[in-house]
Order: sequence, then C-alpha cells, then structure tokens
Amino acid sequence: MALYPLKFEPLLKSKIWGGTKLGTFYGKVIEGHCHVGESWELSGFGNEQTVVTNGFLADNELGELVEVYMAELVGEKVYETYGDEFPLLFKLIDANDNLSVQVHPDDEVARELHNANGKSEMWYVLHAEPGAQIIAGLKHPMTPDQFKEELDKGNILQHLQTIPVKIGDVINIPPGLIHSLGKGVMVAEIQQASDITYRLYDYDRVDADGNRRKLHIDNALRVIDFDNNHTPLINYTQKNNAAVNIVKNDFFTTNIICFDRTIQRDYSPLDSFVVYMCVAGVCTLRVEDYVMTLKAGETILLPATTEEVTLRPLVHEQIKILEIYI
Repeated sequence: MALYPLKFEPLLKSKIWGGTKLGTFYGKVIEGHCHVGESWELSGFGNEQTVVTNGFLADNELGELVEVYMAELVGEKVYETYGDEFPLLFKLIDANDNLSVQVHPDDEVARELHNANGKSEMWYVLHAEPGAQIIAGLKHPMTPDQFKEELDKGNILQHLQTIPVKIGDVINIPPGLIHSLGKGVMVAEIQQASDITYRLYDYDRVDADGNRRKLHIDNALRVIDFDNNHTPLINYTQKNNAAVNIVKNDFFTTNIICFDRTIQRDYSPLDSFVVYMCVAGVCTLRVEDYVMTLKAGETILLPATTEEVTLRPLVHEQIKILEIYI
C-alpha cells in the first residue's frame, strides 16, 4: 500500500519550567503530567519514538517506518546520509518560567564527547506574554576567561543579549550560541535529532527533592561562540498564498506558508520528506485521494514519495504552516 500523510501521538515532557498552555492552546492531553514544558510532536530519536495515529500504519513508531520504507519515506539522499536514523526532531515548548541559560555543541564536539549529533535549532514564536523576551548571544565579545570570571561572580546575565519577542518572530540558534527562552514564551522548535544541552546557569532553582539541576560549565566553555558575530533574530516578510524561506542551514530548510485560499505545493523535484507544523488556523490537506484535517498545534509528516499537496482553509482566515525539509 502507498505511503500517505502521517500524524503521530506527541510525547509530553514535564519540566521544572513547564506550564499548561500546550493543553489550553492546542488541546494536548496533559492530565497526569506536571508542568508540561515540551510536546515532542515528531521524533525518531533513540527510545523517544512518536507513534502513528492514522491509517494502516497506526501504532507503528517513526523509527520502525524508516527501517521498513527507507528512501520512500525520507528521500534517497537523506537515507544515504542518515540511514535508519530520522535526522530531525520537532517540538512545541511552553516556557511558564525561564529556561536555563544553555548552549549546544556542533557535530564534531558532540561526536567526540557523546558519540551523538550536535544540535542546530530554530524557534518560531507561537505566543508571548507582554514583556516576554529571550536570551540569545552575548552583548559583546568576551574571552573564555572573562566569561568564566563573570559566571563565577554570578554576573553572567549582565553580559547576555535579551530580545523582546512577539508572535511570528523567528530565532536561529546554531551550535555555540548561548540562549534561553524567557517566561511567558511558547515556540515551535525544529532541531537536529539530539538531546545534548550544556547548562550554564539555572537561576539557582531546585527540584521537588531540593536538588539543583546539573550544570556543564567545562563543556559549555569549549563550545560557546565568544566572538558574538551571529544575529539570531531573522527578518522576513510574509507573502499571502505563498511560501517564504525563514531558515536554511546544513541540516534543514524551514519556510512559512501563509494562505487564505486553496493552494498547491509541488514536491516532485524534492528528494526529502516534508514536515508541516500548523501554527495558525485550520485547513484540509489532500494528497491524491487521501484527505485529512490539519489545525494549529498539529504536525504532519509527508513521505518523500509525495508529489503534490492541496491545502484548503476550512474557515475564512489566514492559515500559517511551517514547512520543513532537508
């Protein structure tokens, strides 16, 4: 039987900084979970596998599908590069409190220290309370010794760049960029399939048992971009009934599609799977004779065999979808 657009059951993650907005905004079933900070929408990472919920492949894990369908699911070049490993991870994140100040390694360091992938990622802001902000980068270049001295003094926040954010903002976070989501911000996150985070500062918080979370100062100092030459906030202009690129790097391309009428997307030239993360509105999605509904807060995987998709709004409003591929 032919492959078709796939929906998955999200994996909900409790975090010390998490809240309830993933339930109230997007209907995620958060009962039984305390402080839900993350919804892993689509994951083939290690043992953290999302499971198909629609069609004849229901109850199969993403990793199992990659093993069986290989290039049909992910694309020839993607399968040649990554094999049975699904290369990306897709999340919704609710920062009910400040996240730790952190940094991620690149592939070279991650493979040396952890035999794992590094982490390049991006955020699309879904919601921001008045006055909400993020941390992204240094205010000025520093040496590692200067940084460590200020960290030891408890002064490091004074040297970090804060950026006010609003709905629709895009933040690109390459390895080495110090960053943190601030209280009251909710984002869609697209990243390499990796869970390596080096915490630098965690606001002296303790868990339910009175323990502080582990910091990773030495590893962080090794990977931080101290030159501070990266501009994290992406400037882009939406176009109605069209796709606009917002992030393109060595690991993924992300476009935003905004539309208020029926449109078609042609993927026949593309040798990759495509992921849709709906961030506003509700629409129908048609691939040949297969039709499904896609609404804000939902994520869909289109197999690499998909040639054309028809998207049609269900109500008279602008629909916004993040379109991601390799």
